Amino acid sequence: MLSVLVVDDDAAVRENLVAYLEDEGMQMAGAESGEQAVQMVRDGGQYQVCVMDMRLPGMDGNATVMALHALRPELVFLVHTGSANYALPAELRAIGIVDQDVFMKPLLDMALLANAIRAVSEP
Repeated sequence: MLSVLVVDDDAAVRENLVAYLEDEGMQMAGAESGEQAVQMVRDGGQYQVCVMDMRLPGMDGNATVMALHALRPELVFLVHTGSANYALPAELRAIGIVDQDVFMKPLLDMALLANAIRAVSEP
């Protein structure tokens, strides 16, 4: 079963994504902060895909992606952000994240994200 970590400080967004993706047959976990996500991976969380919000209190999304990538280089990331002017920084592009991996909030069709998770997790 596909295991996905959703990192978002907005509880409603995080819980809705987790519930939707569970209904799509994925094993889900949620984190409310970058620090919590890093700790979950350090504690042995085995995720294949991480859906990452970029504007987080404390450790922001970019820093969290880089920390998680250092711990688990095989982890695949999708960006889920409400920042209309968000552009992928060079360090995230360098680890393989591309513009097609960025989803803007509000995401009106969550099937797009579910399909992207399935696509990026295929060997």
